[in-house]
Amino acid sequence: MSGLKLNLDFKLQQKLSPQQIQFIKLLQLNTLDLEKRVEEELLDNPAMEQSLDDDDEVDVKFGEDDAKGIENELAHEGDEPAEPKAEIENQLDDEPIAETAEDGSDDLYDLSNYDYEMADGDDFQLYEESDPNEERKEMPIASATTFHDYLTEQFEAIVSSDKEEIIGLQIIGSLDDDGYLRRDLPAISNDLVFTQNVECNINELEAVLKKIQSLDPAGIAARSLQECLLLQLKRKDVKDLDVKMAVLIIEKHIDDFTKKHYDRLCKQLKIEEPQLKRAIEVIIHLNPKPGDISVADKSNYIIPDFTVTNEGNKLLVQLNNRNVPPLRVSRSYIDTIKSYEKNPNNKQLKDSMQYVKQKIDGARWFIESIKQRHNTLMLTMNAIVEFQRDFFFEGDERSLRPMILKDIATKVSLDISTISRVASSKYVDTEFGIFPLKFFFSEGMTNEDGEEVSNKEIKKILTECIAAEDKRKPLPDEILMEILKKKGYGIARRTVAKYREQLNIPVARLRREL
Repeated sequence: MSGLKLNLDFKLQQKLSPQQIQFIKLLQLNTLDLEKRVEEELLDNPAMEQSLDDDDEVDVKFGEDDAKGIENELAHEGDEPAEPKAEIENQLDDEPIAETAEDGSDDLYDLSNYDYEMADGDDFQLYEESDPNEERKEMPIASATTFHDYLTEQFEAIVSSDKEEIIGLQIIGSLDDDGYLRRDLPAISNDLVFTQNVECNINELEAVLKKIQSLDPAGIAARSLQECLLLQLKRKDVKDLDVKMAVLIIEKHIDDFTKKHYDRLCKQLKIEEPQLKRAIEVIIHLNPKPGDISVADKSNYIIPDFTVTNEGNKLLVQLNNRNVPPLRVSRSYIDTIKSYEKNPNNKQLKDSMQYVKQKIDGARWFIESIKQRHNTLMLTMNAIVEFQRDFFFEGDERSLRPMILKDIATKVSLDISTISRVASSKYVDTEFGIFPLKFFFSEGMTNEDGEEVSNKEIKKILTECIAAEDKRKPLPDEILMEILKKKGYGIARRTVAKYREQLNIPVARLRREL
C-alpha cells in the first residue's frame, strides 16, 4: 500500500475580472443593443442614475481595498503582442480603461456632443460642438406589431370557436420567421394536449391550417416550398393558360424546374419553349419566403453606429450616442457614504454600507466601461477611415485597399480580438450608403503590375462579367478565370468559384435562362 504524497505545483494563469468581462460585452454591442443594456443597468442598479444637469460633478471616496476603479483591473497589457489565432473571436484582450479626468467629473458620462474630424494629411482631433447646450435629439426607432401578431389579428376575424382559436394560435406560434410551418401536425397536437389541455385530431388541425393558409401574405403556413408556391398560384387566375402550366410544373415537375432542365420540361409537357418561358415568368415572380414581406416585422432596421461625412478635404467621424443618456452615481448613495463618515458608530448605517459600496462600485465600473467603449470605438473607426481614405472620398469599391484585422490592431496598438469585437454587428453611415464595418476588411493579392489589390475589386469585376453574360449560355468558372487573367488578375478556377459563392451567385447551369 503506497503512502500519501504531497506535491506543490506552481501555475501561472490569467483570469478575467468581472469588470473586464463587462467591458468586453459592452464593446461588441451595437447602438440599439447598448441603449437596451443601459436601460437594464439603470433598473438593476439604484446607485446609477441619469444626469439631468451636465455640469454636475460627483465626488465619491473609496477605500483602496474596498473599491478599485476598473482602470486598475484592466491596466495590465501583455509584455509581448498577442499572436493572431484562427478563432480570433475567442481571444481575450486586456485593454486599459481611460484615465480619470482632472476635474473630478469621472462619474459623469455624456459623449454625445463630441465628434472627431480628420483633415487631409492631419491627425484626428477631438473637439466639442459649438453649442454644447443643444437639445439632445433621440434617434427614431421604428416600432410595429410582430409578424405573428399580424397573422393573429387576421385569424381572430375569421375564427368560429374558442377551440379553433386555441389551435390556430398554436399553429401561428409554430411558424418560422420565413412563414413556413416546419413542425409536424402530430407534434402540434401533442403540444396542445400538454400546454393547453386541448385534444384535437389531425383533421381538425388540417381544417384550421387551411384557414391560416388563406390569410395574407399568400403562401403563409406552407409546409414545403412546393406547397408555398402552389398556394400563391391558386390565388391567381387559374383559367389563365400560363398559370395552369405553372401549376402543372410545380405539382409534377418541380425537380426538373429547380435544376433548369428546360429541354426535358418541353418534351414532357409537350410544349414549345416560348410557352415554357411564360410559365416560368409566372413562377419566378412568386415569393419563396412569404414571411419576409410581412408589414409587421420591421425590427431589422439598421441604426448606424458611426457617421462619416466629407466636408471639403476633411472627413468627420461621429459616434451615435444620441439615445444613451448621461450617467452618474446616485447622489443619495453618495450622501449615505458621507453620513457614515460623519457617524461611523451608527450601527444602522454600518449594516447598509457594504450594499451601498457594492452598488456604487458597480455604477462606477459600468460608467468607466461605457467611456472605454466610446474611446475604443472611435480609435478603431478613425484608423479604418484613415486606412480607406480613398473610398470615403470617392465611394468606389475598387478604391478599397486590402485590410485585415491585424492591420488596424497594429495601427491602434490594440489586440486583434478587440478589433474583431468592434467590427462585429457595427454599421457606418456614409455619403454613399450604409456599410457594415466588416465590409472594409478584405484579403489582398498582387496583380501583373505588382500592385496589391483588394479581393473586393476582383469580386466587383466578377459580378460585372456575370451580369453582362448571355443568360442562354452562362459563363462557366473556367471562362471567368480566363477573363480575369486577361485583366491582370491571375487567380485559379477554385478561387473564382469561392468568390462566386461568397457573392451568392449560382453555377453557370443554374444561371441559364430561356
